[in-house]
Amino acid sequence: MTEDLLTKQECHFAWLDITNPSAAELQAVAERYDLPDSLVRDCLEPTHLPKFETTNGLNFVILRVFVTPENNEADTIQELSTKIAVFYAADYLITVHRRAHPVLSQLKRVAQSPGQECISPAEVAVHLVRYALNSFVQPALVLTKELDDYEAEIFLKREVPNALQGLYFLKRKASAAKQLLLLTRDIMTMLRRQTLTSSTTDSTLLQDTQDLQVKVETLYQQLDGAATNLMNLYLSLSSQRTNEAMRVLTVFSAFFLPLTFIAGIYGMNFEYMPELTWKLGYPGAMVAMLVISVGIFAWFRRKGWI
Repeated sequence: MTEDLLTKQECHFAWLDITNPSAAELQAVAERYDLPDSLVRDCLEPTHLPKFETTNGLNFVILRVFVTPENNEADTIQELSTKIAVFYAADYLITVHRRAHPVLSQLKRVAQSPGQECISPAEVAVHLVRYALNSFVQPALVLTKELDDYEAEIFLKREVPNALQGLYFLKRKASAAKQLLLLTRDIMTMLRRQTLTSSTTDSTLLQDTQDLQVKVETLYQQLDGAATNLMNLYLSLSSQRTNEAMRVLTVFSAFFLPLTFIAGIYGMNFEYMPELTWKLGYPGAMVAMLVISVGIFAWFRRKGWI
């Protein structure tokens, strides 16, 4: 669907918004505005990462907006985000996306506010970058809460079903988001360079957006690092619990090994075994087993193993 959000009669630039376009629809728009084929192909690619490209006065931006995943195991960039492509020049702006984004209507109202100067296409691009960055904030808080819950359960030594799997998917989400935010940082760098040579962009808005980018990127870097550390800690605690169980089994085997040896010797049915005719043979064997058990216990206790 193609919609004219703004016309040159309403503002100093035309804004064309395209939702879920087919290749033919986008190609028609490309011919109308003389858009390069390489940028049109990038626009149609659903898995394309954030980028900024400028050529002959035309600027092209691809943004990724975080979306609520369909399931908790979603961990790829395509499952966690949706794409917004932006073409803009001095006299026109084209936004291309597959999902509806309320921010577009809000920006249209801002541009048409009576008594105010119309914002520039570059400012709309900065607003869209800000919108994309803000979409990562709430998911970061949700992931932080999940991570805190995992940490509390693990340190309290409660049974956490599929804890390692949950931490793995949490780390994957944080890593994917961090990758997108690192690429969005490059977009902010290019937009800032443009403001050095042009006065069409509000420098305060750009600085606030850059501060937001640093904040969100820091959140996901901390999440990624904390998830990695917690996974390592979980594996270490699991190994420690396994070692404790093995130590208990080793202690039991150390007790029973000499007793089994004695029982095995005197359980053999050889004819010429003098101990078998002793009247005190049975009590002697029992006493020997008891003395050996007490000796092993005392030795383990001195070593601090029990």
